[in-house]
Order: sequence, then C-alpha cells, then structure tokens
Amino acid sequence: MSDFLSADAASNSGSSPSTNNEQQTADISAMAGDRPNPDRGTGASGEAPLRLVETAFLASTASLIWLVNYYFPLGPLLRVFFPIPIALVYLRWGNRASWMAALVSGLLLSVLMGPTRSILYVIPFGIMGVLLGGLWRRKASWSVSVSLGALIGTLGFFFKFWLLSALVGQDLWVYVTAQVTEIVEWVFVKLGWLSVPSLNTIGAIAAGMILVNNIVYLFVVHLVALLLLDRLGNPIPRPPNWVQVLIDYEE
Repeated sequence: MSDFLSADAASNSGSSPSTNNEQQTADISAMAGDRPNPDRGTGASGEAPLRLVETAFLASTASLIWLVNYYFPLGPLLRVFFPIPIALVYLRWGNRASWMAALVSGLLLSVLMGPTRSILYVIPFGIMGVLLGGLWRRKASWSVSVSLGALIGTLGFFFKFWLLSALVGQDLWVYVTAQVTEIVEWVFVKLGWLSVPSLNTIGAIAAGMILVNNIVYLFVVHLVALLLLDRLGNPIPRPPNWVQVLIDYEE
C-alpha cells in the first residue's frame, strides 16, 4: 500500500503545474520561431521613400542649375555643377536611380524650356553625370574619368551642332571652321610658315581644340566634386599627388 502511494505521489509531482507551464512556453516559443518576423525588411522598405525623395530633389537641382545658367549666364561658374547632382545620385543610390534622375531632369526641363533645350542638357551632361558617378563609385582614377568624361562632352558638342543645324537649316560647323581657319592662319603667319592648311587639317584642329576644352572642363568638375562631395559624405577617388600639391589638399 505504501509503495502504491509513493508511486502515485511521484506521478503527481512529475506533472506539476510549473512543469506544464514550462512545456507550454517552449511550444509557444517554437511556434513563434516559425512565424515570419513582421519587422523584417523594415530597413529596406524605409529606404525606398528616401531614395525617391533624394532622386527627385537632386534631379530638380540639376534642372534648376541649367535653367538659371541659361537665363542668367554666369560664365563657367554654374557650368561646373551641371553633372554633379546626377553623379551624386549614383554615389548614393546606384545606377538605376541616377538614370531616373537624368530622365526626370530632362522631363522637367522639357516642361519649363521646351524639348530642344532639355535634350541639350541630357546629352551630354545627364549622361556625363551617370558616367562620372559610376566611375567614382568604382574608384576609377582621375585620368580614366577625365578622359571618358571629355569624350562624352566632345560627342555632346557635336550632337548639339548637329541638332541646331537641323533646326536652323544651315550647317553651323562652317562657322566653326571659319573661326579656326583664321586662328590657324594667324599662327602660321607668326611662325613664318607660308603653307595654307587644308580643310581636313582645319577640322582636325577644331576637334582637338574641342577635346582639350572638355578635358579642362572635366578637370575643374573633378576639383569641385572633390571639395563638395567630401563634405556631403560621398567622397570621390583621391586626386593624383601633383594635384594635391597644387591645391594644397589634405585628407
């Protein structure tokens, strides 16, 4: 009889309320672990509005710079900022956002100034901003980014002349070659050369002058981006040593 009572007491103690509660808690925890966390992905979804707002803001900034420079030209002061907002979008949000910013800038300028002037911004400066942003994000050297940017700028210059010539109905390149011819003839006279340059030579010299002008422009754009984007927390690759010495730049 005593053995039966002892066994019954042991069975009752094994199924005590505290043990049952612990078992239920473990089962509930295991079930909860299988459920998807409702807060998972909140960070990624929270970045979408910020990406949209910054892209729209920088696209409107690029459009505003182009608009102000067109109606109130300040020389090269505002020109150096043309591709920087689009490049900043690439540095912060990547390739797709930068193309969207360039497209939105073109659409906004087409509403404010007409499609012709909006195209002249997108080609070359919108494309140049995407290119520079991609090269800066991949830590390309200044020689590579300046060279490719100058090539885009040169192609954009010829596209501008082709578009304006088509709209006006005249070949505007003739006026460029006429001006370059006068400069080359003046140089030949000063050097004592009696030869007359051919038309192909004049065209090559004109294209070379346009390319050199774009190289200088891209170099200045890099200097402005170096000083500006570092303060915004999106630095570009470091300049060559001779540039750092020239501008007394300290990291």
